Amino acid sequence: MFSNSKVKSQKSKVLFLFFLFNFSLIIFNSAFAQPTPQKTRILFVFDDSFSMYGDWQSGKKIDIAKSLLSEFLDSLSQKSAPNVEIALRVYGHQSPLWPGPRNCEDTKLEVPFGTIPSSAPKMKAVINSLKPTGTTPIAHTLGKCADDFPKSKNDRNIILLITDGIEECGGDPCAVSLELQKKGVFLKPFVIGVGMDVTFADAFKCIGKYYDATTEIGFKNILNVVISQALNNTTAQVNLMDISNNPSETDVAMTFYDEFSGVIRYNMMHTINNRGNPDTIYMDPIGTYKLVVHTIPEVEKKDIKIIPGKHNIIAVDAPQGFLSLKTADNMNSYRSLNCIVRKKNEMPTLNVQYFGTSEKYLVGKYDLEVLTLPRIYLNSIDIGQSKTTTIEIPQPGSVTFYKPGPGPASVYLEEKNKLVWICNLNEKLVQENYLLQPGKYKILYRSAMAKETIYTVEKKFTIESGGAVQVKLY
Repeated sequence: MFSNSKVKSQKSKVLFLFFLFNFSLIIFNSAFAQPTPQKTRILFVFDDSFSMYGDWQSGKKIDIAKSLLSEFLDSLSQKSAPNVEIALRVYGHQSPLWPGPRNCEDTKLEVPFGTIPSSAPKMKAVINSLKPTGTTPIAHTLGKCADDFPKSKNDRNIILLITDGIEECGGDPCAVSLELQKKGVFLKPFVIGVGMDVTFADAFKCIGKYYDATTEIGFKNILNVVISQALNNTTAQVNLMDISNNPSETDVAMTFYDEFSGVIRYNMMHTINNRGNPDTIYMDPIGTYKLVVHTIPEVEKKDIKIIPGKHNIIAVDAPQGFLSLKTADNMNSYRSLNCIVRKKNEMPTLNVQYFGTSEKYLVGKYDLEVLTLPRIYLNSIDIGQSKTTTIEIPQPGSVTFYKPGPGPASVYLEEKNKLVWICNLNEKLVQENYLLQPGKYKILYRSAMAKETIYTVEKKFTIESGGAVQVKLY
């Protein structure tokens, strides 16, 4: 026999080991639940075409741009950003405009991607050595940028184009940018116009997010704003509003698309957190989004702009209620009965819902087509906020048809002195069983061997809920 003290000691050890195991499991799961930090790659694309010799406020564009960009790189080097890499591509710096012809392939990756401490000094050295020389092949340069980024599906690839002029080689920068965004090569580029003619601004808005640096101070501020967006994700929450304008709706999938390129940026299942609020999500502030909330029917919200450094509230009207489908007998006479759900007076199918299930729909009126024999049509079914609308159909009856031999046969419902076609029997079979809704029916049959209509067999029968009948066609 064990003493009480030994028993208590054993229990204490077991409890301690149990606690230690669970604590370790929590720590283990927490460690692995944290997402791996996403790597951000910023490719600086610098215009060194001959037009950069132009005057701009206190001096030449090229000199001011060199000075401010070098100063900016010094500032960037002081930031702790282990998951950020930078690179430099230059165009218009290798082939002179005169004597011609223009070199429309004058672009080169001067500094490949590397960490900020290692790449920033190299980029400064290249930038300070530049002398404006050639033309402006923006489309060709953007196309070459695709090869500058390492092949990775999970990284944020960003282009920062600094230029003072538009495409001069007949290319289509907008088409190139859009195509590469659709392929996921890079996010929507940033374009900084340096002392640019205001009439050129529209030519860059289709390439990416355009900033007009009309002053030296403006150029410096814009660089800081752009890098802030490039380096930081920000927070947001999606408020799915009910009919009373409260953010109570949840448990529905959402998709964020890049509105410019159409690329899917985020997929997530909406939830209310432990504090009773829509959960906080982290989003890239680069670009404009279109949100699709996968309710039935879906809800869209376009032109969503995420403000960096702020908690963004995205409100979407998505009031919902439930539609419950069941049969009167509650015994599931139908093994797999479906119902087509449509918006009131509209033909497109929203959903095919099984009987015995409950499904959420946006608040509103719907038309139902129950795939029984015969079909049941229910119009203007009202779905209310947070309410369950229950649709119950009668229990079917069973009918077994016996034919003396193969041949065509059709079943009709007798309704208001008219025959409404219900179904055709299999010509080759001599015995078939069907589930039919209660009502009065008629069947027409002719043997395949009989080649005259006078040999048509006509029989009436009645179906009652839960009943079973036999119809012999001989």
